[in-house]
Amino acid sequence: MAMQVGESGDGEDTPMSDINTTPLVDVMLVMLIIFLITVPVVLQSVPVRLPKVEYEPTVTKPENVNLTVRAGPGGQCEVYWNLTRMNSQQLLQRAADELQARVTALGGPAAVTEENMPEAHIRADVATPYRCVGGAIFTMQRAGYARIGFISQPDPHGGYRF
Repeated sequence: MAMQVGESGDGEDTPMSDINTTPLVDVMLVMLIIFLITVPVVLQSVPVRLPKVEYEPTVTKPENVNLTVRAGPGGQCEVYWNLTRMNSQQLLQRAADELQARVTALGGPAAVTEENMPEAHIRADVATPYRCVGGAIFTMQRAGYARIGFISQPDPHGGYRF
């Protein structure tokens, strides 16, 4: 805060204790200009029609593979093919065998299309580490599955739980 020294009538210099408001006014004007510039930018947006979310039950084909992935005791990854627990080698072997059986049932590789190939559906517990889910996905891809999806549970209050 600055002080001015002025002359009094008796020839003695006495300090003037008036507040210097110039810096305050400068700061307020700068803030006003900043707000005037930024408010119109914040209020403008591109109009977009967002999609409505509705729950549609998934119709699964009987040949689709259902995997359940969860973290077991000690942080070990547990993978279940339907209700059978498997390690990564067993999962890879069974997935490859099932896929080969499907290709053979269709009449060979020439008859295979994306629509008639089975999918892998993965259910994972909320507390399952990503490395467990990622390992199951990688194993199914190595076995030859091109379509891998996730099964989620709808929230009773609307929307989905993530």
